[in-house]
Amino acid sequence: MNSSKLLSLAAALLVLPAVAGAMTADELVAKTLAAHGGADKLKALQTVRWTGKARAGSGINSFEADYSAVTKRPGRVRGSYNIQGFDNVYAYDGKEGWKIEPGGGRKDPERLSKDDAKSLVESADFEGWLVDWRAKGHKVEYLGTEDIDGTDAHKLKLTRANGDFHYLFIDPDHFLEIRIETHRRIRGVEQVTEVDLGEYEQVGGTWWPYLVVEREKGSPESNTLMLDKVELDVPVDDAVFRFPESPKKK
Repeated sequence: MNSSKLLSLAAALLVLPAVAGAMTADELVAKTLAAHGGADKLKALQTVRWTGKARAGSGINSFEADYSAVTKRPGRVRGSYNIQGFDNVYAYDGKEGWKIEPGGGRKDPERLSKDDAKSLVESADFEGWLVDWRAKGHKVEYLGTEDIDGTDAHKLKLTRANGDFHYLFIDPDHFLEIRIETHRRIRGVEQVTEVDLGEYEQVGGTWWPYLVVEREKGSPESNTLMLDKVELDVPVDDAVFRFPESPKKK
């Protein structure tokens, strides 16, 4: 499994609709944030912790793992999944990303390139990409509606300052995201992923998807995150996000 994919599952959590054709981007953003519980509540959050199960692959090559992730202001995230007793860890401390992948034969922590850390940076913005999107340097456009598995969903395009962009497909009745399509350039090559979101539940007056399915666009293979719990404002030590330095030899 791609090292950043499981974290990106927990990543895209926040971002709804009058009559199609009579909507502006600002109106849709406002309705989306209201459906999630309101921008003020989201901006007041200090930490969010997710726990559940992750399933990757299919058939005899599939596996299931215990999954957990935690985010903390300002812009920090750490996620892990346990495979055959080994914890695979991916983290971003606000400045750099790193990973530990014992399942891949590497037990020592490794720093990530800026490209490989992109999904972690996106995941660290847990209040939602649409909260204060102008101040964050994003561009948002309303593109009308598009059929998503039988739902005439509202479509927003969010473009980041680095040129990467996301299409956010928003349910016209409940005004919550049902799909996010992400276009990233990794080492000069565009990668396109789709994340389907569902089974939303309310936690502390805010709404979060408990089922997340991610795939490369056009691929039959997918990774699934099934959350058991979302916890808000839990205590988290800053040290868990930092790159683990090797102890100095005496």
